[in-house]
Amino acid sequence: MKAEDTILQKRFADLQRQSETNNIYTYTGFLNTAEQAVFYNSLPDIPTNSYSLWGGFPDAERKILRFGSPDTLWYDEPFPLTCIVIKPVSAKFAEKLSHRDILGSIMNLGIDRSLIGDIIVKNEICYVFCLLRISEYIVNEITRIRHTEVRCSISENIPEDATPNLQELSLIVPSLRIDVIVSKVFHISRSESDSLFSKGFVFANGREIEKSAANLKEGDTISVRGYGKFKFADVIHETKKGNLSVIIYKYV
Repeated sequence: MKAEDTILQKRFADLQRQSETNNIYTYTGFLNTAEQAVFYNSLPDIPTNSYSLWGGFPDAERKILRFGSPDTLWYDEPFPLTCIVIKPVSAKFAEKLSHRDILGSIMNLGIDRSLIGDIIVKNEICYVFCLLRISEYIVNEITRIRHTEVRCSISENIPEDATPNLQELSLIVPSLRIDVIVSKVFHISRSESDSLFSKGFVFANGREIEKSAANLKEGDTISVRGYGKFKFADVIHETKKGNLSVIIYKYV
């Protein structure tokens, strides 16, 4: 195990102890998929009813880990996150802003990446999930991104449109093996696909996948570092040649 993974596991254990000892909820910052995988590797020592992960919406990639639950603490409290909506002051003269543009502007404020969750860009509107305690600072400080003047506001409720764009793909595959479908979705060779597993770059539902021969199940969400993310929907039918017609939703 990497040294940083050991440190992270100790941090999880410390937050768990604090929650149990003080009868309070404790939280991490936003965890990426690799950090979530480190947590899942710790699960044999952690009761399943004593934690939850949430990133603002069900398919969020970056999530906050919370120790404590209504079952164990006998009370509930919301995750300390919110959604910032960023719109151009003048849509007519606005540039097309990317995820990188938004994140770069936030990082230039000296904000640590762990304080920021998913960033979703839809047309001219950007949605930024972040910890509640830094939301007002971001809103007050960001008035321009690249050459576009913008207006930021904190949403009282998570906007319905603050979800990723999905592209439906219909694929013909010989099997439901993860390496087969990763190869097909991202247009890479089987050997390239296999190397991603050996490098620890493939995650299913937040857990690192080491066995490339494992089969996908309906609803599985696959993240591949450096390539992207997709959700396996369903098998439509078997072809005359014995292959499978499947539906995939790719995050774009």
